[in-house]
Amino acid sequence: MTLKTTTPGSWSAYAGLPLLRTIATGIVQLDRGVQPKGQVYPAAAQRALDQLVLLCLRQQVPPPRSVPDMIRWARTIPVDQWPLELPEDVAGAGELLVDEETNSPTQACHEWVVDAADATAEQIENRLMGHAIDQCRSSRSPQAYTAFRRLLISRPVLTGVEIASLLGEDGGIFFKPTLEVIKQSYQRVPASLQVDGQCATCARCGCLLTPLAGGGWRCELDRCRYEGSASIGRTVGWREDGGLFQIARPLRVFITGPGRAETELEAQLAKLGLTITMWPEYDTYDLHVPLPGGGVWAIDVKDRANPALLGRGARPFRSPPRFDRAFLVVPDYRFKQRDGYRTIFNRHRPEELRGVVDLVTDRELVAMVRKEIRTAKRSAAVQQEAGNA
Repeated sequence: MTLKTTTPGSWSAYAGLPLLRTIATGIVQLDRGVQPKGQVYPAAAQRALDQLVLLCLRQQVPPPRSVPDMIRWARTIPVDQWPLELPEDVAGAGELLVDEETNSPTQACHEWVVDAADATAEQIENRLMGHAIDQCRSSRSPQAYTAFRRLLISRPVLTGVEIASLLGEDGGIFFKPTLEVIKQSYQRVPASLQVDGQCATCARCGCLLTPLAGGGWRCELDRCRYEGSASIGRTVGWREDGGLFQIARPLRVFITGPGRAETELEAQLAKLGLTITMWPEYDTYDLHVPLPGGGVWAIDVKDRANPALLGRGARPFRSPPRFDRAFLVVPDYRFKQRDGYRTIFNRHRPEELRGVVDLVTDRELVAMVRKEIRTAKRSAAVQQEAGNA
């Protein structure tokens, strides 16, 4: 199979994009166990197969024979080798929709689902996070929203006893605006993640590791995989302490994963003496950073695999709180994984964002902040000398 491309232009000109979104949506629905009554497979999966078979027949390419065969394609054939008409830089080399070892949808797959106009509203993270914001706003409790976000980032896995304790008398008061959302966010862990009654968490992100057929474990988050072999943080009994619960996969991909990068950046900036506000005004953006020179930077952290989709979905930052400069911050490892990450992002971002929102890595952002601090200190020293003259 070879990738068909046309000259860069409007995404609406590429017939393969809607089909790719449909395929990704079908894969994610299969993974979630979405199976309408009376149907063997989710409607999106069957629709994706039907459209893919028709496309293959038109292009005289041997088509997948069934939904399981389409999933085999997604696990073994990179997207840029499918017979799809796509922009030349939209799919990275070797990008798969299903992980080869765990047979679960990749983050790239989930990002295509989020980009699909007919699926975005159904995404768990959008529905739950929006409800949490509404509840905290109604209660006039930004602290409750911040606590809720930190919970999903720092404790993606909880036992039944831990959930009961968290939502008990003391914790229940603290998390009161988000109690129902917390209950909906944590789902019982399936038996496929346990070995001899034990589950293992990733030492870096805290999510559950997936046991591999040949032995060993694998983390589902791209950052952890990039940093090497999975390291076990703790083992937890699958049935002990009221059972085991983990936040839903979309929340792990789009909240826990980027959230680790957000809180790591928060810690680095705090070490520089800055006072950071996280998720201000109920998540207007991620970090509100007042600088010693008087300026204010707004930062949104995006740990995204696909720079084209990130650029396509970028929007101007909202306020309040006010800010002087806005940055989309992507972890440095993404730039190392994907050649031309910044160039691809800039090619696909809305033209009106040029000079309004800048894309930088986390390392670049910290270096820029250090420079601002040095400049402010020099300016203060000059002013002090002038006052003493």
